Amino acid sequence: GKVRKIARNINLSYSELIDASDKIVIPGLIDMHVHLREPGREDEETIESGSRAAARGGFTTVCCMPNTDPPIDDPSLVKFIYEQAKNKGVVEVLPVATITKNREGEELSPMGRLKEAGAIAFSDDGSWVTNSALMRRALEYVKMLSLPIISHCEDKSLSAEGVMNEGYFSTVNGLAGIPREAEEVAIFRDLALAKMTDSSLHLAHVSTANSVRLIRKAKNTGIKVTAEVTPHHLAISDEGITDFNTNTKVNPPFRGKEDIELLKESLRDNTIDVIATDHAPHTVEEKERDYEEAPFGVIGLETALSLVLREVVEKKVLSLMQAIAKLTVNPALRKELLFLDNPTFTWIKYSYICLNP
Repeated sequence: GKVRKIARNINLSYSELIDASDKIVIPGLIDMHVHLREPGREDEETIESGSRAAARGGFTTVCCMPNTDPPIDDPSLVKFIYEQAKNKGVVEVLPVATITKNREGEELSPMGRLKEAGAIAFSDDGSWVTNSALMRRALEYVKMLSLPIISHCEDKSLSAEGVMNEGYFSTVNGLAGIPREAEEVAIFRDLALAKMTDSSLHLAHVSTANSVRLIRKAKNTGIKVTAEVTPHHLAISDEGITDFNTNTKVNPPFRGKEDIELLKESLRDNTIDVIATDHAPHTVEEKERDYEEAPFGVIGLETALSLVLREVVEKKVLSLMQAIAKLTVNPALRKELLFLDNPTFTWIKYSYICLNP
């Protein structure tokens, strides 16, 4: 619906009345970072099932990442996403296309044609574009298109075969670690290129204290950067990985308690702009493998809001309205990302949910 009037008493005989007594009416949530697995891995998730999970969690708009099979690097695949969402989805699904062809980091995807088909951003999520010259060209190109790059910052020469945060608890568990520097080195490089090109950069799933410090400094110097954090990185530390439950295997990994504290502080001072789920479903069989062999990823669409209320609102990191803004207003403020001026996307403009506090 669309808000047309705010008053204590409104008499409209032709309208349906929804009793929202003792509830909070908020805009439909927007998730900038989900994996819907279609095309290619429909055994893990489909656009239909993912959109229903989104609706159950209060999300009315989701941006789906392109690390599908095949990757979303062709206009026909962008159109396929829209068609599936129109026919089978129950929320707005906006496709993110790849930065490079086949997500291989060697040649830019046809970004202009992908935008024409409806791509709302570009990302090689799951992989970092290691070639700095190529990433520079990508940032220069998207500047002309008025779309952002969403960067998955992970130097895999450092993360290598790691499966959890590198430190005391990885040693105790006998598991290969992923150092914080694998993320921080990549963020430092991408921020330098964003400054060099004066282009728009969005950093996905930030997880370390030093990453926050780098982003804060970049914002203070005028670099056009925004960043997101996941609810689960605000809730769980590497100390909680004790029973080899593969649902704790996520990428980036759960970090230390000191990282969580600075991530929460970064929400308060707006260094981190957005809370996004990085919803990444897998089959039960995949997650039942040994910890080292199980895939990274955890679902998040249905649990995000409750986690944010518990970890952010109840612990007085942010007020309720400030926290909701990280899930609604702030993603929407990226007008070039979500095409809010496009009348086609009416759900983004006119969708609301009732929150039972």
